Amino acid sequence: MSLAAPSSASDRSFLGVERSATGRQWVSRLADDRLAMAIAQREGLPEIVARVLAGRGIAPEEVAAYLTPSLKTLMPDPSVLVDMDKAAARVAEAVANDEKVAVFGDYDVDGATSSALLHRYFSALGKPLRIYIPDRIDEGYGPNAPAMKRLAGEGVKVLVTVDCGTMAHKALGVAKDEGLDTVVLDHHQAEPALPPVHALVNPNRLDDESGLGQLAAVGVTFLFVVALNRALRQRGFFETRDEPNLMDWLDIVALGTVCDVVPLLGLNRALVSQGLRIMARRKNIGLTALGQVARLEGAPNPYHLGFLLGPRVNAGGRVGKADLGARLLTTDNADEARELAEALDTFNAERQAIEARVLEEAMAQVEERLSAQRRNTPPPLILAHAAGWHPGVIGIVASRLKDKYERPTFVVAIDSKGEGKGSGRSINGVDLGRAVTAALEAGLLVNGGGHAMAAGITLKEDKLAAFEDFLSKRLEEPVMAASESRAVRLDGALSLRGATRDLYELLQQAGPYGAGNSEPRFALPSVRVVRADIVGKNHVRCILSAEDGGRLKAIAFRAAESPLGALLMDKGAGALHLAGRLKSDDWQGRRDVQFQIEDAVAARDAAP
Repeated sequence: MSLAAPSSASDRSFLGVERSATGRQWVSRLADDRLAMAIAQREGLPEIVARVLAGRGIAPEEVAAYLTPSLKTLMPDPSVLVDMDKAAARVAEAVANDEKVAVFGDYDVDGATSSALLHRYFSALGKPLRIYIPDRIDEGYGPNAPAMKRLAGEGVKVLVTVDCGTMAHKALGVAKDEGLDTVVLDHHQAEPALPPVHALVNPNRLDDESGLGQLAAVGVTFLFVVALNRALRQRGFFETRDEPNLMDWLDIVALGTVCDVVPLLGLNRALVSQGLRIMARRKNIGLTALGQVARLEGAPNPYHLGFLLGPRVNAGGRVGKADLGARLLTTDNADEARELAEALDTFNAERQAIEARVLEEAMAQVEERLSAQRRNTPPPLILAHAAGWHPGVIGIVASRLKDKYERPTFVVAIDSKGEGKGSGRSINGVDLGRAVTAALEAGLLVNGGGHAMAAGITLKEDKLAAFEDFLSKRLEEPVMAASESRAVRLDGALSLRGATRDLYELLQQAGPYGAGNSEPRFALPSVRVVRADIVGKNHVRCILSAEDGGRLKAIAFRAAESPLGALLMDKGAGALHLAGRLKSDDWQGRRDVQFQIEDAVAARDAAP
């Protein structure tokens, strides 16, 4: 099923590839084959699966528990989070006394799922909950003074902010003045000074020692619901009614966790693993309708959440109506769910068209700057900005540029008043959230915050150059360290005959894969491309063959105009070593696999 990989820890070069089509060295993820052998023998697993586990640091005695992540064993006591008990007690009091409660959520998937989770819980209690999602264009990110006054005017007594609020000093000061008791549920980087609120639950506040800083906001919100449920139980609230089954909403938690690109390790991995099982039951009418318009086939997996469902939930907040995603996730009406799903699908297509235009302009701007600077390598920070860019797509464009240049990237949309809204994406090993917090403390930003892999900013146009200089200097050292470790890390090598559906299913037991728990990457040594053509948006589709008679479908996304695409399309290239990931191919009920090509090298160019 698999081919041998280098066994020497001192020589981890894989298949002798020192420089590939993408300019990288290939190395073995696993430093010591003995660990993989021990796992294979102890658990009776194929060697290639054992290599995947060993490459993620799983000890032989931990394998059984790792393959079946359990919330029962990984779930912490919510009270370990600072202010959690205080937050739960205040909201429990509001529920018991029929005080009006509102949730103020961010307009992205993490905010929408956090808001929907609270709404689902309140509905199960038979209590109303007002959801307020701000408009990205008119109100911007996070709590704002007019919204606080509006909610207070509606009679709201307790406000819960989700996926925002940690840095909203002024707006939450207004909320306090208006008589609102605010509970913040967030996960973004915090400053020493906190806003004037009743309780602020955030594993990334500086005095929190819970060790749960990798949770998405929806994960924090789930822990809050657990704490709130316990507080209500202690009050005797459930003596005359049934307790809600909190596990029923893990599908919502999984969606927000995957889409916020937090590490799928520990508790996050258990939440997503259990959530995918719940989602497969299709009990959430809104998610089911969204899956239908997104043409999701087969059992849901993190790819479906991150690339099919998530972008559509996000589309309302990006180019449509900000609350559509939360409404979809909370409706129990099939007709309404279908209408909302179709509207989000339409908005997603509109978002894609706007994104393509902004990406083209941003790419041209970056290339022009690099050419003028006569740089052989990109600078520590990529920054693109322009007036008229739609702020709803700048995060996606930043992600595309980050992938192309392998550098932390900010894309800034300048409005008519000379103020810029920026969205940033980072690379592994570079904490963008802390850098943005430092820039805010240095007086370069009007507002800003985020976490390691993503951040948002608001700044005056005349501060752009100073901001770019500040972040470039601050990030230079970690970016250099990250660049030095940009080798393609391979879990093992497969023959074409070994790349089967059975192997794919076995590998899924080590998932779910995502940020922090990367999907296994394999090499296909000495294969030939017997057919290649360009499909879709510059994707290269291939048919592979090997001397043993094996054949396999493969695709290289957005590669047509790259050195990788040129190599795949070269009929005279001869045998190639390919690197990539084994993917399911379930189109029209078919249960097969294909190979997603990420890198390649001519076999003759690899060291013997």
